[in-house]
Amino acid sequence: MDVPLTTQQRLRFFRKHLLDEVVPFWEHHAWDQSARVLRTCIEDDSSVVSNDVYLWSQLRAIWTFSALFNRIEPRQEWLDIARDLFDFCRRHGRDSEGRWCYRLSPQGEILDGPISIYADGFAIYGLCEYYKATQDERAWEIAFQTFRNVQKRLAVPGSYQTAPYIIPQGAKAHAVAMIFSYFFHEMGKVFDSPEILQAGLTHAREVMDHFLRPESGLVLEYVTLDGKTLPGAEGRIVVPGHAIESMWFQMQIFRDHDEDDMIRKAVNAVQKHLEFGWDAEHGGLFLGGDSEGQAPVWPNWNKKIWWPHTEALYALIRAREYSHEPWIDEWFSRIFDYCFTHFYDRKHGEWTQRLDRFGNKITEVVALPVKDPFHLPRALILSIESLERQMH
Repeated sequence: MDVPLTTQQRLRFFRKHLLDEVVPFWEHHAWDQSARVLRTCIEDDSSVVSNDVYLWSQLRAIWTFSALFNRIEPRQEWLDIARDLFDFCRRHGRDSEGRWCYRLSPQGEILDGPISIYADGFAIYGLCEYYKATQDERAWEIAFQTFRNVQKRLAVPGSYQTAPYIIPQGAKAHAVAMIFSYFFHEMGKVFDSPEILQAGLTHAREVMDHFLRPESGLVLEYVTLDGKTLPGAEGRIVVPGHAIESMWFQMQIFRDHDEDDMIRKAVNAVQKHLEFGWDAEHGGLFLGGDSEGQAPVWPNWNKKIWWPHTEALYALIRAREYSHEPWIDEWFSRIFDYCFTHFYDRKHGEWTQRLDRFGNKITEVVALPVKDPFHLPRALILSIESLERQMH
């Protein structure tokens, strides 16, 4: 597949891929008509592996279908899906203390409770986009309750869990700071709340001042609670996809706060992590790495997973809004070529999610046993928005 080189070609390609292939896969193959949720424990050919309902995936899908309605076209069928997902999550998603659960049955029975604060983050993200589409006050109320609940828990390290991974003792996780920097920021914009915007900015500065290390230019996945290097192999873990995703989060946040120096820092960090994470022998981005070049301890570190590559595509599209340095287009071509040579499922329209180092499809679970409509459609939706800005 030829790499789209011009802004117009990229815009046309992403829009066609999103509307003609990716979204129809989810609309036609994944909708559970009886439970009114998406089947996300499915294979690339849409065969169902399990009917378990991972809230993480449903809440992210609320964002996706609401964003399609808000940002691409106001199609009623997309809003209907978002509304059904919202109703299911609203009725069944939280425990008695207001914490979002991890895994439910199709009937809404809790199978795994609040074992991941990331679910709370995706709730905020999805509910805010849904509120933009519907002005449903219930979405605002639940989002605000979740914000308050999360703030209390984040203030007490060790009071929350982060499945599917465990934070090392005495450490804090970049993944927590990155998602709440962006999700609080987006929430603050939707509801015009200086308090919530400030909460997002606090986490953003934590990302840039604690996890992005000036000595290496790399984002460490774990540091000590006071922002210093964590001893041992866990303190050297770098997850290139997380870092790249986090850096486009920071581009957005610091653009809205008019801090050009921080935007430049984020753009440079994208380049650094593409170079760090790229497999020079077989192509593609490794899932994990070691900041000092030793044997990584991140699970499945040498696998090639779809989501870091979708995040890299959008990060590069977004970086081009701020810089026209040659490396941006060079890396875009390299990532695009790998994605549509290895991940793109021409027969079914979506992407294969898990490859080994050599680019062969694997079936073993990496982190979560789900395939959900989030990283890929979000990258396409946001790329379309960015490319449309670049056209003007």
